[in-house]
Amino acid sequence: MLLRLRITAVAVAVPLLMRLRLARLARVLEPRRAPAAPVARADAIAAQVEAVLEGPFVRRSCLTRGVTRYWFLRRAGVDVALCFGMGRPTGDPAGHCWIVRDGEPYLETVDPRPIFVETYRVAAG
Repeated sequence: MLLRLRITAVAVAVPLLMRLRLARLARVLEPRRAPAAPVARADAIAAQVEAVLEGPFVRRSCLTRGVTRYWFLRRAGVDVALCFGMGRPTGDPAGHCWIVRDGEPYLETVDPRPIFVETYRVAAG
């Protein structure tokens, strides 16, 4: 229950976090200290995040989903990156945000890379 409350707090804060410059956002999103060892529960953590994001208090967007996933996966020691991209999936310019793990989009139903050109990446180090 405590984890779900923490996830909700981060997800609700995403619109405020996205007002930061990207370099500052990257510093805020990275854990202050590295976890002792990566946790093998990445999928379980992601499932908890998804459950909260389906709730009534959270804005449903790729930004909320991506930033919240990144926040909790990085704090669990999972080596992921948060990618931002621009494209024209329907003819009009659009942006998208997604997580990359082991060089591949993580938890995306469709690979965003053929549609969106990556313009910025937040990653460890």
